[in-house]
Amino acid sequence: MSLRPPVSEQDHAAGSADAPLTLVEYGDYQCPHCAAADPIVRAVQKAFAADLRFVFRNFPLTEMHPAAEPAAEFAEGAAVQGKFWETHDAIFAWSRRHGPPSLGPEAFAAIAVNLKLDVQQLEADVQRHRYLERIKNDFNGGIRSGVNGTPSFFINGARFDGAPTVEDLSEALAEVLKR
Repeated sequence: MSLRPPVSEQDHAAGSADAPLTLVEYGDYQCPHCAAADPIVRAVQKAFAADLRFVFRNFPLTEMHPAAEPAAEFAEGAAVQGKFWETHDAIFAWSRRHGPPSLGPEAFAAIAVNLKLDVQQLEADVQRHRYLERIKNDFNGGIRSGVNGTPSFFINGARFDGAPTVEDLSEALAEVLKR
C-alpha cells in the first residue's frame, strides 16, 4: 500500500521538507508498541540527521485505548502553542514510565505544567474536541493507506512492513537512500 494522502504542510514534521527520506508513522499515544517505538524513531532520526524528515499522524485505536484520542487532542492543542514535538515525546515518555493505562487528565496536566503550556486552554480545547476533525482526517488517511494497527510506518510513501527496530528501519531507509 502507498501513503494517502501524501505528506503536506499540514502534517507535523521534524526535519527538512527537502530531505531525501520521509518516514511517516501512524501512531496511537496509548499503544505500548508505539511508546516502545518512540526511542527507536529518535535513534533513526539521529542516525540519518539531515537526510530524514519524520512525520507523525494520529491513529487512535479508541476501542482498545480509550485515552488515545484525548491524548491526540492534547498533543494537537500543544501544537497550537508551539510545542507539538515536546508534548509528543512527553506523552510517550510518560507511557513508558507509568504504563499506557496511566494516560488521562492527571498525566496531561502534569505534562502541560512541565512543558509550561496553557493548561486551562488545553483542557478547554480537549473538552470541546477542537482538534478532533484533524485527528479523524489522520485516521481516515491511515485507513486509505492500509493501516490496521499501530505503529505503522511508511518510507517515502511506501509501506514499511519490517520490524520497528533501529536495525530494520535503518536498513530500509539506507536502501531507499541508495536509489
